[in-house]
Amino acid sequence: MSSIHGHEVLHMMLDSAESYTTEGLIAAIEKRFGADARFHTCSAADMSAAMLVDFLANKGKFVPQEAGFTTAASKICQH
Repeated sequence: MSSIHGHEVLHMMLDSAESYTTEGLIAAIEKRFGADARFHTCSAADMSAAMLVDFLANKGKFVPQEAGFTTAASKICQH
């Protein structure tokens, strides 16, 4: 199974223009990429959707909103 870069999840969030909760984002990721999808980033690999969301949160990739969080284009590294 191939691995999906975390940037794709951040772009999915930007494209949706929605605010997410942690549980809602995990569900959206699993719906879009599949429940068994694996993810990687520039510095981590072999993550589940839940692991990726936790990783991105810890890296400061989310922007708090009144009802959850979103992201911003400036939060996505350009490489």
